[in-house]
Amino acid sequence: MGPCGALGLGLLLAAVCGAAAELHTLRYIRTAMTDPGPGQPWFVTVGYVDGELFVHYNSTARRYVPRTEWIAANTDQQYWDGQTQIGQLNEQINRENLGIRQRRYNQTGGSHTVQWMFGCDILEDGTIRGYRQSAYDGRDFIALDKDMKTFTAAVPEAVPTKRKWEEESEPERWKNYLEETCVEWLRRYVEYGKAELGRRERPEVRVWGKEADGILTLSCRAHGFYPRPIVVSWLKDGAVRGQDAHSGGIVPNGDGTYHTWVTIDAQPGDGDKYQCRVEHASLPQPGLYSWEPPQPNLVPIVAGVAVAIVAIAIVVGVGFIIYRRHAGKKGKGYNIAPDREGGSSSSSTGSNPTI
Repeated sequence: MGPCGALGLGLLLAAVCGAAAELHTLRYIRTAMTDPGPGQPWFVTVGYVDGELFVHYNSTARRYVPRTEWIAANTDQQYWDGQTQIGQLNEQINRENLGIRQRRYNQTGGSHTVQWMFGCDILEDGTIRGYRQSAYDGRDFIALDKDMKTFTAAVPEAVPTKRKWEEESEPERWKNYLEETCVEWLRRYVEYGKAELGRRERPEVRVWGKEADGILTLSCRAHGFYPRPIVVSWLKDGAVRGQDAHSGGIVPNGDGTYHTWVTIDAQPGDGDKYQCRVEHASLPQPGLYSWEPPQPNLVPIVAGVAVAIVAIAIVVGVGFIIYRRHAGKKGKGYNIAPDREGGSSSSSTGSNPTI
């Protein structure tokens, strides 16, 4: 199963990883921990619109707070009081959920985590998608099948929960919420943040290759793009090689943009047959990027030749100077002083005597 298919430890990654067909998304993630670490809250809820964090709640502050200017500017105190009441209720429920799941797994201690993710999407064709799923200790636990109005138990320990919720008509209640209330608020949030959420940042794309053990691994990295949905794929001779490629998922950057990468293994001589294709809302048409093998480094060779030329020039120049001096001693230019102790030349022509 791919990085966007399972909840598991990659809950946050799964929550921001999706297909390019998504137009707008609203996702909430709740995490409850028995051992969060010193000074850390044991319960946290975060909300995302189009992949951007916009609200936050934790068991230390015990209040919902805005994380973007657009949500703070378009909501009043009544909104935040209502959200805070919901957050405090979910905090209490998840404390009970931690105990229930520990008993189901016959656990008496240790570090354990319950995670929930739910939300809705508006797709480019106008259709709606909704989901609600949970994990325990990094493994899928239970998920809603909205269309069938049932829950799917991923492990035997989740079967009692499935039966209880279906008896209490929880699937129908959640179906109504995801298809109506959730979508209504998503449209409202998108309107609130249209200036921010509607921006387009083009991806910077880099392709490189590394050969090892007879395999050429090609990597295509797209960085700094917004909005989040993007499709990066490898083509060989113009055909998509989806089964052979491996994706690193879509990961948020610290500046509100995203990055992703996709790799593929090829034969060392086939590098020129591959192209990386990038599809994104900021691009008028898909971009195609090829790997260019590194060219031989001619700098050391050129530098060596230059050094050799300089060395030869120095040798020739020194030799020429020595030759000129030797020739001058045989002809004119200097009168050699007599080799007399304490004497001087009486026939000096003005040239300095040789010492």
